Amino acid sequence: MWKITKALICLAIMVFFCGTAGAAPKYDAMLARWTKTESGKDDFGGAFTFKATLYTAEYIEALMRSEAEKNMWTASELEDYKYNFLKGLNLDDNIAVHLEIEELGPTAHMSPFNEMLAMWIGKTKYAPSDYDKRFNMPLQGKIDGMVFFPRYDEKTGKPLLNRKMSLRLVVNGAISPVINNRELRFIWDVEAEDAPTAISGTAADRLEVDRLLRRMEKLTAEKADLQSQLDAKNQEIKEINARIEELQNK
Repeated sequence: MWKITKALICLAIMVFFCGTAGAAPKYDAMLARWTKTESGKDDFGGAFTFKATLYTAEYIEALMRSEAEKNMWTASELEDYKYNFLKGLNLDDNIAVHLEIEELGPTAHMSPFNEMLAMWIGKTKYAPSDYDKRFNMPLQGKIDGMVFFPRYDEKTGKPLLNRKMSLRLVVNGAISPVINNRELRFIWDVEAEDAPTAISGTAADRLEVDRLLRRMEKLTAEKADLQSQLDAKNQEIKEINARIEELQNK
């Protein structure tokens, strides 16, 4: 499993907030389309809010173009920014979700966080491949960060988002005492073209090359291992045949 650095997490969150805060109004609908919020209150004034934003091609394009207009970037500058943004969060390999959580009232104990939520892609359930480890800390107040789920099948390397399907983020109700074990669900209807790898431009092409090179490296290593096993089997067969021939010629 790849491990994202704290520096990249901070960069991603900074870009997220700066981009959203400065977004042109014409991008508001596209940005809001991929953000879902669930909340709850108890009888003692406690409140819990959980906001999840799915990073899709449409969301990222809107965020990037908003930044480009605000900063008056050239097309080349936009592509470089987009490439570094996607590569920094490893979005070519992972489904990324930005979380904003607020707990007002009794302390929320969310550890181990990777067991508090899961992503259903079609009919298959996936655990987080990585997440901001600050989510493991007891919470009173606000926290935000990224959580990642696999985008490709670990064995075949094929994309999990290859057609129209629903992504369902399910959060365990034990994440906060305020919601009294009520399970939280966030559903996005996603097309294959909503994957960040479907983003147009040179940034997407560069990311695809990066991913394919990593896949080739993995396959080459697996091939070498299989060849070693095959050579060992062939040697054993050779020795068995030699022994059989020896016994038959006595």
